[in-house]
Amino acid sequence: MAYTTINKSTDYFRTKAYTGNGADDRNITWDESSNMQPNMLLSKGRSNSDHWSVYDSVRGAGKELRIETGAEYDRTNNIQALQTNGFQVGNDGQVNGNNETYVSWGWKAETTGSGTTTGSGTGKAYSYSVNTTAGFSIIKYTGNGTSGHTIPHHLGAVPSMVIVKRLENTRAWCVGHTSQGWTKAGFLSGEDGFDAAYDYWNNATPTSTSIALSNSVAVNSNDETYIMYIFTKKTGYSKFGTYTGNGNANGAFIYTGFKPAFFLMKEASSGNTNWLMYDNKRTVAGNPNTKVIYPNLTNSEGTGLDWDFLSNGLKCRNNNGGVNGSGDTYIYMAIGQSLVGSNNVPCTAR
Repeated sequence: MAYTTINKSTDYFRTKAYTGNGADDRNITWDESSNMQPNMLLSKGRSNSDHWSVYDSVRGAGKELRIETGAEYDRTNNIQALQTNGFQVGNDGQVNGNNETYVSWGWKAETTGSGTTTGSGTGKAYSYSVNTTAGFSIIKYTGNGTSGHTIPHHLGAVPSMVIVKRLENTRAWCVGHTSQGWTKAGFLSGEDGFDAAYDYWNNATPTSTSIALSNSVAVNSNDETYIMYIFTKKTGYSKFGTYTGNGNANGAFIYTGFKPAFFLMKEASSGNTNWLMYDNKRTVAGNPNTKVIYPNLTNSEGTGLDWDFLSNGLKCRNNNGGVNGSGDTYIYMAIGQSLVGSNNVPCTAR
């Protein structure tokens, strides 16, 4: 079991499952007693097939993105505010329809700043919010259209996963993942596998200070604005890796070194498979964890692609090709809590 310097994972990441009531200006608070103000919030209806909602403190209040489609929207009745211990929703059915069920995931960044981008071409303005303890940063930047344009990320460590969206148009959400190398990219908003045809990272591994971009319009069009979410691994709290399916209902085991609270995965070696997202708030009665949401789809919550959430990792309990095709490669992101270094509070098995 891995030890971590993060005493409470819920200081930096939380999940909230709730039922809508159709009211405006409604405050949603986390289940945990201590406060955590999210800097990024991702929300989805569980019982309906409405859009995803993506908000962050760097772009500002009322600025909505949707994973599956579209440019940035100005909204007043969706996620209205990111608050000290949760968030405020309006009466939009996307986040608060009467008697509909929803789930939201929040990440803490905190320290803010601004500067000028580096590398090749003209330096452009950027702003950021970062939390080096939890390994998460949000960067809003302007592209310069030149290969080798580098975006400072302020994490002080090499990124493990990067997600980029152009704000002014319907360009896809581009994903880089350490397990696939930085000559490939995938799309959070689609079924495609990771492919070298998408050279968004300028074929260069990110450094502990910055991420290099190609001149692709998906990530670096001149004078266009982008948002970038960046994660780096933290022992006992977050892990980013890959596993190989075995095609058996007694499926692959992923060692994380902590008890997962959140799990995002995708078959990476080919297309025609969905992104899948699990957490410990929608399935609460023990294993298997049966409730799955699809980030690239507007579909309601599904079941049947089961995982066990264990004290030290994840165990696949399904032979479906979306999670466990024989010989197929899958990427993942996991967040949770392990033994901690200062107060020795242990995680417990399920």
